[in-house]
Amino acid sequence: MKVVYMGTPDFAVPPVETLYNEGFDIPLVITQKDRPRGRGKKLQPTAVKKKAIELGLEVYQPDNINSSESVEVLEKIAPDVIVVTAYGQILKREILSMPKYGCINIHASLLPKYRGAAPINWAIINGEEKTGITIMEMEEGLDSGPMLLQSSIEIKEDDDAQKIHDRLSYLGSRAIIQVLREISEGSIKKQLQDDSKATYASKITKDLGKIDWEDRGKDIKNMIRGLKPWPSAYTDYEGKSMKIHNVDVIDKFINGENGKVVKVSKDGIYVNCSDNCIVVKEIQMPGKRKLSVDEYLRGNKFKSDIILS
Repeated sequence: MKVVYMGTPDFAVPPVETLYNEGFDIPLVITQKDRPRGRGKKLQPTAVKKKAIELGLEVYQPDNINSSESVEVLEKIAPDVIVVTAYGQILKREILSMPKYGCINIHASLLPKYRGAAPINWAIINGEEKTGITIMEMEEGLDSGPMLLQSSIEIKEDDDAQKIHDRLSYLGSRAIIQVLREISEGSIKKQLQDDSKATYASKITKDLGKIDWEDRGKDIKNMIRGLKPWPSAYTDYEGKSMKIHNVDVIDKFINGENGKVVKVSKDGIYVNCSDNCIVVKEIQMPGKRKLSVDEYLRGNKFKSDIILS
């Protein structure tokens, strides 16, 4: 089976590596353009490009995947299937209808829930107890095509977006192999999505991480977990934006204004919220590395009886 692979970030690396290791013919890997990153703003290849070069695969990086040039490149290859994982551009009908077996997407949610750009983050932020991978046949709608396979995992209390990202990436890499084999055997079964149950996972922005101490403790913790490692949840401490990477939630033991720091110790920074007390375990000041509160207090002071905002 001739497979063209489209993907860009770290999440899309395990599937292309697994396809290669399982012996699939991959004549072309398509990924986004190199972009400037880091302090020096030097052009850096995408994670998928790095892996493709390591595997000795040909790489194509068009500005527009739907351009006549891109279509011509794909027509010459005549792929049996195009596998797409977090590529970053929307495919139009001309490409979607080109391969013999269509275009297949590895999506990081249990569709129809969490269609869109950030399914992992929103599943955690919203307090879901499970999530998973859906392999689906692509169509012109947003993540609305027929489902070919689903595989779920539990979201544990100490899971954050990075941990779930890594587990789902591996899960997707195994699931796509199963789907492609079933397609080649003619045994694949399709299941239509129930559009009435669809939800949307909008793109994550930095502004989303601002903690509202009027919220419930459970919701604050879920947001912190869902935005780790990027863009991170944050609060204002003495005019500085302090990132918060890890917290516990305990019963409120001192009444007072929400957002008030009611205790500071090596065990954490205790902050009142609407129904609980948040124990901040790991912080990061602007321009500094993240530290446990215990580490931070060895060389710094942190004020109590102030209001975080």
